[in-house]
Amino acid sequence: MEDKTIKGTYIQPNSQSVIESDDPVLEILGPTSLKGEVTISGAKNSALAIMAGTLLCSDECRIRNVPSLVDVGRMKQILASLGVKITEDKDILDINAKEIGQTQAPYDLVSQLRASFFVIGPVLARLGVARVPLPGGCAIGARPVDLHVRGLQAMGAEVHIEHGIVHACVKGSRSRLKGAKIYLDYPSVGATETIMMAATLAEGETIIENAAQEPEVEDLANFCRSMGAKIRGAGTNTIIVSGVERLHSTDYPIIPDRIEAGTFLVAGAITQSPISLYPVIPEHLTPVIAKLEEIGCQVILEESKRVRIVPGALRATDIETLPYPGFPTDMQAQFMALLTLSEGNSMISETVFENRLRHVAELQRMGADIKVKGNVAVVKGVPFLSGAPVMATDLRASAALVLAGLAAQGKTVVQGLHHLDRGYENIEDKLRQLGAKLQRV
Repeated sequence: MEDKTIKGTYIQPNSQSVIESDDPVLEILGPTSLKGEVTISGAKNSALAIMAGTLLCSDECRIRNVPSLVDVGRMKQILASLGVKITEDKDILDINAKEIGQTQAPYDLVSQLRASFFVIGPVLARLGVARVPLPGGCAIGARPVDLHVRGLQAMGAEVHIEHGIVHACVKGSRSRLKGAKIYLDYPSVGATETIMMAATLAEGETIIENAAQEPEVEDLANFCRSMGAKIRGAGTNTIIVSGVERLHSTDYPIIPDRIEAGTFLVAGAITQSPISLYPVIPEHLTPVIAKLEEIGCQVILEESKRVRIVPGALRATDIETLPYPGFPTDMQAQFMALLTLSEGNSMISETVFENRLRHVAELQRMGADIKVKGNVAVVKGVPFLSGAPVMATDLRASAALVLAGLAAQGKTVVQGLHHLDRGYENIEDKLRQLGAKLQRV
């Protein structure tokens, strides 16, 4: 398809601001029916942490099933800026961190990617010193790094923040972190992963209590174990790491992306289309599947790694986002799109991020009946949505608007595709193969 760029003018709802944009937009014609099977890519949030984890190893590591995403590209640039050698072949990355030539990641890269802060733990553990700018990413609320910092301080690091840079170093002749008992005030995925990685090369035993239990944390632990790390309890709220002197090379496949899988399950539900997904790990989708069944759909396990959604009459339900194994905040926006077309009143409580309901105004432009008070949205189902120009405000909001566009009557034009490209590999091609009518122009 010929690549065209259309200059558009977009008026932000509920404001006087007008956005002039030369960026591409996604045009979606709905309503549409989907059919077939979609291939689920490797987990974005696993890939980013595991790429940082390769810094722990002075030998070459091979990572398989790496999704081709903007965020993964940024992490590659960050690793390269530290002197890491990377070669890639399709979804395989060979990463050689034998010689880390820099201890500071560049601000212009880190400011665009929150997961870039993960490099602080491995670099500190390897070299005894690290300097990392405070991170950026989606503007969905305060995600402070104080839990990361306090964990590293408990392990003997001296940490201070100056001019937006986090400086960390380990004093002493051997420059090694020391094992510690660390309680996290909140089960932060990032803090859990940072501390766990740092602990793999520390002296003695580190115990992380109230640890995050997300599948991506367990995937990172399994990756580190494949290099010889001694980690137990990952996937529970207490992780125990016994430090080792060094780690060795590995060849490791990343788990399928549960959020991409959940998004496509909602695509089947919102378009009333039976579609199959492969590969998936069904246990990682338990809270999503439970809510889909409450709403009126069936999710059938066809094989150990293949599921199929069978849609039904949509009805309202209530959702509260929670850390895993609760309902994922990363699926909240997509389910809100689905509930706009479900009969009755639904209540969605966002408890993880305080600024993650900005897609409400865009769904309202399409005819959704949603009222927001604080972190709670009340969604009253409507008979249909209407296509409209909308603006993605963050990664998962962009997916929600695409889903709404698939079900809406007429043409939906989604701006802000840089958000979508951060977390969904070839989403347009995948939807087109299922029968969706959409194009990037």
